[in-house]
Amino acid sequence: MNKKRPVNLDISTISMPVTAIVSILHRVTGIILFVGLVFLFYAFDTSLSSQQGFDQVVDVLQTSFLAKFVVWGVVSALMYHFVAGVKHLFMDLGHFEELESGRAAAKANLVIAVVLILLAGVWIW
Repeated sequence: MNKKRPVNLDISTISMPVTAIVSILHRVTGIILFVGLVFLFYAFDTSLSSQQGFDQVVDVLQTSFLAKFVVWGVVSALMYHFVAGVKHLFMDLGHFEELESGRAAAKANLVIAVVLILLAGVWIW
């Protein structure tokens, strides 16, 4: 093993390709969805427990900025994860496997996800 290889320990100088960013974000949104389901299941359970529980959940979702933000975050993660998942399904079929088409698909993934996330924000607020 050559000990004279250059070692770059400054992470801020490493540039990630867009395909890597899309892949990492797909994994991160999967984790966000997993954690976010705890809050959604709690709200669902509370809303089904009684009429007062339902009214409480509706009131919190209509008045609390934090609740709307959490819901928007989970919906945003779902939108991104869905779009990236569809891109991965196309890749499983043999499309977007070349370097240039993969970059174009990753950029399209980001654009479509941003549009859907903004629309979700308008819908929630």
